[in-house]
Amino acid sequence: MELINAYDPGSECYLDEGCYIVELHNTAADTDCSIARARVEPGMTTELHCLRDIIERYVIVAGRGEVTIDGQAPEPVGLMDVVTIPAGISQRIHNVGDTDLIFLCVCTPRFDAGGYIQLKQQG
Repeated sequence: MELINAYDPGSECYLDEGCYIVELHNTAADTDCSIARARVEPGMTTELHCLRDIIERYVIVAGRGEVTIDGQAPEPVGLMDVVTIPAGISQRIHNVGDTDLIFLCVCTPRFDAGGYIQLKQQG
């Protein structure tokens, strides 16, 4: 197992989910956890989705947003807030600021695209 995963800013890619992602740590050698950096542009909202059998945490490192979890009213989030999203629960985040909303996505067990479920938007 690699002990240091060097950050490669050129590895950022756009996802149809509505955000940019850099996979920082997601390897078969460490199935217990994955870490990605997500970036949502001002005024944008990620697609409503859930993760099957994966608990996700957002650690806000820059910007301001509103997160909606399990159909509840949106909650404001900002610098160093930690949002915990249980497995199988709907989620999305909206950037309410004038700058990029940047957060770490910490998944346990590690993120697997097969566990991503896009949900229909309501309203």
